[in-house]
Amino acid sequence: MKRTIAVIDGKGGGLGRAVVESLLKAGVEGQILALGTNAIATANMLKGGAHDGASGENAIRHMCKKADVIVGAIGILTADAMMGEITEVMAKAVADSAAQKVLIPLQRCGITVAGVGELTLKEILSQVPELVKQALAEAE
Repeated sequence: MKRTIAVIDGKGGGLGRAVVESLLKAGVEGQILALGTNAIATANMLKGGAHDGASGENAIRHMCKKADVIVGAIGILTADAMMGEITEVMAKAVADSAAQKVLIPLQRCGITVAGVGELTLKEILSQVPELVKQALAEAE
């Protein structure tokens, strides 16, 4: 059975696209679903190679229930993050999902994570595929 990896992003979808590309490059097996807070973010993740995509609050709420792993910036857990694009419904859907969450600790959402050094985005993204593989293995 193919596992579902939901990649959530907003704004222009650049981070989500980089995540999708890193997962594909690392050979992570699973159905990669691009979930954008808006159509531009979704389109950019699809250009990066996501297998399918959907946009908006209801799509994110609905698909978080079906995902095995959710990947995104740590702000996807916080209402009003990403300049207000993450709604309360979206943040609750991510938090309430039974999926393993692989969160990218960007320090731009008013959240500082103790114990996480000052890594570059490239360094963080290099760790994501292995973390997703581990999360998929735990979901079996």
